[in-house]
Amino acid sequence: MTQNMKAIKASEIDLKEKVVAIKRVAKVVKGGRRFSFSAIVVVGDGNGVVGYGLGKANEVTDAITKGIDDAKKNLVKVPVFKGTVPHEVLGKYGGGLVLVKPASEGTGVIAGGAMRAVFESAGIHNVLAKSKGSSNPHNVVKATFDALLQMRDPYAVAQQRGVELSKVFNG
Repeated sequence: MTQNMKAIKASEIDLKEKVVAIKRVAKVVKGGRRFSFSAIVVVGDGNGVVGYGLGKANEVTDAITKGIDDAKKNLVKVPVFKGTVPHEVLGKYGGGLVLVKPASEGTGVIAGGAMRAVFESAGIHNVLAKSKGSSNPHNVVKATFDALLQMRDPYAVAQQRGVELSKVFNG
């Protein structure tokens, strides 16, 4: 991923899990079809820490458990400013392309299923988002993470430029 990712320990925080998608995969063998399941799961503390994981197993519950364990290993901190994202950004991963825009208080999460799970887990309550590319939940989740990791914290930008926070947004 990117160099500004900060690894966070899953044991230190209280995480909530959301299952984004469960797929049944068939492998054709001599005796017929053998089914297994893959699950993509998003975990987050609702306060800017979020992660995603993929789990594969012969049973749905095992796949979800593996996905949760994988997600806890891939936690990142994303900037949340007044319950929304700090600025507009475009995220890409494979065929997935997502547009994420800040929204005013009371707007809510206006986003598709896979993106909605990521924003709600991250604690972003007001956001406008549009998936413009692939509808594959794996690519949409990864593109959303790409967008969130491109976000710059307004406090850090103000400190870097040596100006007040209001000057960052109002020029």
